[in-house]
Amino acid sequence: MSKPTLWRTPTRLSRRLIAAKQPYRCLSCSFRLAQEQAKQDAKTTHFGFENVPESEKESRVGAVFSSVASSYDTMNDLMSLYIHRLWKDRFVRSLNPGLHPTTATTTSSSSPPQPQTLLDIAGGTGDIAFRLLSHATDINNDTMSRVIVSDINPAMLSEGKKRSLETPWAGSERLSWVEANAERLSMLDDASIDLYTVAFGIRNFTNKQAALEEAFRVLKPGGIFACLEFSKVGNRLLNGVYKRWSFGAIPLIGQLVAGDRESYQYLVESIEKFPSQREFVGMIEQAGFMVPEPAWEDLTGGIAAIHRGFKPV
Repeated sequence: MSKPTLWRTPTRLSRRLIAAKQPYRCLSCSFRLAQEQAKQDAKTTHFGFENVPESEKESRVGAVFSSVASSYDTMNDLMSLYIHRLWKDRFVRSLNPGLHPTTATTTSSSSPPQPQTLLDIAGGTGDIAFRLLSHATDINNDTMSRVIVSDINPAMLSEGKKRSLETPWAGSERLSWVEANAERLSMLDDASIDLYTVAFGIRNFTNKQAALEEAFRVLKPGGIFACLEFSKVGNRLLNGVYKRWSFGAIPLIGQLVAGDRESYQYLVESIEKFPSQREFVGMIEQAGFMVPEPAWEDLTGGIAAIHRGFKPV
């Protein structure tokens, strides 16, 4: 008696083998993945007064700063009537960067003081970095501490490098430049930075809380987070004048001087959307920092403000 034969023909056998190799498809899993992707795509943030997908903001902000890079310093002078220079000077003086003489003299000769590493975020044009190095050198006689300038925009970094050629720091190992996203500073180790500064940049970040948490990660215990940013004006009369200047004059100046009204319209709208002083303090504390008293320092009635946070030891 012959044995029964199943799938005797080569064609049937090949079909059976091919069917067996087909991967298992979980329709419910695919549906869940599609839902998660849809949620991710649906996340929005503000680009000025416009709501845009989070995935788009970085490129749109990048386009703005690529457009304004060559005229950025001139426009800052015109938009603030040169007051931004005084704000930046005050910001750096309040931080007193560099190895302080009192600290250096009390350190034993067997273990000399270690140079500080300062990180200036969104500092493409070098305005803050040059001030930090000058203060450390001229006020604290510190010729060792160094500054890393980080910016997400290559055009802004290019402008800063050009400007550095006119400073004592051209070609110096004390000044370096890196293109990076402040929300993901993968090139920096944990607890590697003594002072983290960001001036007029954090309002443009897609995820400000993520950037604050990344600042906390890279700072050493006892390290300082310091931010100079446009804020909220407390005086009603001054606020009215300031709003008229911001929304009426600044875009017009951008059009006449830089040939770019839209970029400067975005910049004034981004100022309006930035959290209040008290709200921003809450964000700094949420990232893990200790906030000193007073919690912030208003400049020119609150048009700008200085915020600081200390990483606990």
